[in-house]
Amino acid sequence: MSTITANRVETLSPVKSDVLRKLLEWGGFAAGAILVTFGVVAIAMGFSGRSTVSDSLKLEKITGTPDMTPALIAKEAKEAGLTGVSLPSKSVAGKAINSGDRARTFASYMRIHALEATGGYTYAQMGRFQAKPDTPKAQLAVGGGTDNPQWALVDTATKQPVANGARNLWVTETALTTALNTSYMADRLGLFGIVVGIALLLTGIGFFVLAFAALHRKQVPAHS
Repeated sequence: MSTITANRVETLSPVKSDVLRKLLEWGGFAAGAILVTFGVVAIAMGFSGRSTVSDSLKLEKITGTPDMTPALIAKEAKEAGLTGVSLPSKSVAGKAINSGDRARTFASYMRIHALEATGGYTYAQMGRFQAKPDTPKAQLAVGGGTDNPQWALVDTATKQPVANGARNLWVTETALTTALNTSYMADRLGLFGIVVGIALLLTGIGFFVLAFAALHRKQVPAHS
């Protein structure tokens, strides 16, 4: 009886092994197909995202001003007494702002222009209101203006404190540069999606190759 059972095991084991091998090989094809599909979708979404960014920027019709070159902006910053500021290294003078990279560069030039207008001070350093000429130093913000309505100039028409124009200019600049930098981030994410898609595509093709090679490898007959 034991001899018969042993013979059955020897007969069935190669069959089970072959079935398992087939399952693994076709599993490789399935995994490859899934990765290739995800890769193609990621690439398509990446290109679509970058195209959307470009189209949205074109609608704004933004063009770099003549002074938006590294040399000219450095000269302006020096004349304005700005120190310790990060200066742009690329030029967008006369160029249409139609890509994420150009949008980011344009935003960096806008920041320099805003600092020139505020004397080098940022939003947090300026007071909310225009200060009266006789405002005590203790009531003045570092960057000018005051946060105390009692020492603010009053609009004769509205009887309300006059807003600090330089501070409001900074708010506007921040809003615009944030939008431009968001366009840059979206453009980079689109590029990242393309890179990931290519990686998935190549990995999927690799699975196909490995599965195909395994499926067609020659089987060594078992010796009796």
